[in-house]
Amino acid sequence: MIAKLRFKFIAVSMLSLFFVLFSIMGIVNLLNYQNIVQQADSVLTILKENDGKFPQKSEKKHGPNKHMDKLNSSELPYESRYFSVLLSKEDSILSVDTGKIAAVDTETAMEYAQTVYRSKKTEGFMKTYRYLRYEENDSTRIIFLDCTRNLSTFHNFLLSSFGIALFGLIAVFLLITIFSKRIIRPVIESHTKQKQFITDAGHELKTPITIISADVDVLEMDLGKNEWTEDIRLQTKRLTSLTNDLILLSRMEESKPQLNMIELPFSDLVFETSQSFQALSMAQQKHLNIEIQPMLSIIGDDKTLRQLITILLDNALKYSTEQGTITLSLNQQTKFICLTVENTISPSNSIEPDRLFDRFYRGDESRNSQTGGYGLGLSIAKAIIDSHKGKVRVTKKENSILSIKILFPRVKG
Repeated sequence: MIAKLRFKFIAVSMLSLFFVLFSIMGIVNLLNYQNIVQQADSVLTILKENDGKFPQKSEKKHGPNKHMDKLNSSELPYESRYFSVLLSKEDSILSVDTGKIAAVDTETAMEYAQTVYRSKKTEGFMKTYRYLRYEENDSTRIIFLDCTRNLSTFHNFLLSSFGIALFGLIAVFLLITIFSKRIIRPVIESHTKQKQFITDAGHELKTPITIISADVDVLEMDLGKNEWTEDIRLQTKRLTSLTNDLILLSRMEESKPQLNMIELPFSDLVFETSQSFQALSMAQQKHLNIEIQPMLSIIGDDKTLRQLITILLDNALKYSTEQGTITLSLNQQTKFICLTVENTISPSNSIEPDRLFDRFYRGDESRNSQTGGYGLGLSIAKAIIDSHKGKVRVTKKENSILSIKILFPRVKG
């Protein structure tokens, strides 16, 4: 329990940090990319307004250029590398201007322009070149702006930021793993005290219960049996059973319960244990179907596994409908040995599958003293399953069947 609590705490903390950190990194890098695109589009707009070239100084004097003012850089014409291609409506090249770039020759410029022209897009990226397409008189001009340096900076920042974020996650994971023991220490202490209290109280209760039982025997010797002494004896047995179950559950939930874990023939164990319920099911006019695949083995403790089968079948018999059907099946799956116990239930039954293994939980229809028990049986069963590294799934099927499926690890070899 404590190990699972610690694991959940670390998992939730890391997932929350992962979501926040990578969301921030994603937003920052997205804004960075959009800024690169906006700057490139502003430069392309200047080139578009001046027929594929930057305006000369003499031209600037005739009127302000809002895009040049926005970029606020007199060095922009000297920093930018660009080329343009003019095409006719028939996709033929009319002119190519590669005078402001050395990395692209005329043939490559023509190839890029024809690819963009056929795509029918007005703007976008061709490799590391941002392009703008527009109509110029009866022809089409496509201007390409070299964004290699900006994109390279963007990619480097992207890798660096996510690398730093990943390093931060690993560092935080190590810190949380180290300090998580201190964080959940109050829970560990509370849980330990609770188990110790249950164990101590259980042993302390055994003495007065034994004395009461002995007193009843003396009264029956003097006065004979009557309904009062029988009721005292019945309630004493129930209290003894509850005390023993609480102590057993406390022991089973220890981090390392003392179990004799060996490889054992699970098919034979399930068959032998389930056979003892055949007569009981017939007496209650219920049908018990047993389907066991032979020669299946698991690593486990013989005593507690028999107790597990007993609890599951006893629970299924108690809470199945009148003349209902109980099915126990055991088969082998890819990586697991699957044990399934199903029983019919009333359509109006309000059993909550997620709470079925909670301590003292019962469905509405079973909250009476006629069925016996205190709702600890399935909690003990869950502790046994956990101690064998098994998994349990509870489903309430549409045809009024409650299904408990348990998966045990297969024996390797």
